[in-house]
Amino acid sequence: MPVFRHEPALSRYTLRIGEETVGLADYETEGSRVLFTHVEIDPAHRGEGLAGTLVEQALDDVRTRTELTVVPVCPYVVTWIDNHAEYQDLLTRGR
Repeated sequence: MPVFRHEPALSRYTLRIGEETVGLADYETEGSRVLFTHVEIDPAHRGEGLAGTLVEQALDDVRTRTELTVVPVCPYVVTWIDNHAEYQDLLTRGR
């Protein structure tokens, strides 16, 4: 079972399985916006749905912990939000 972790000092969310980091989602904060710039899953774990899990948990963290507007820069995050209408409000809040 992957463990989700926010690492604010690195501006990154991670997924770990045991001692291994298997996924990461990098972001940048600019004023009232958080820009998700890169999502990556270890090639050995691709196809397991981990990228979607990581993005969902990162967005849930932003929703509950901040009032920031989400700006998806990474193409994967753009597509994921497009396919999950319940997260599209994050794109316009705080404006």
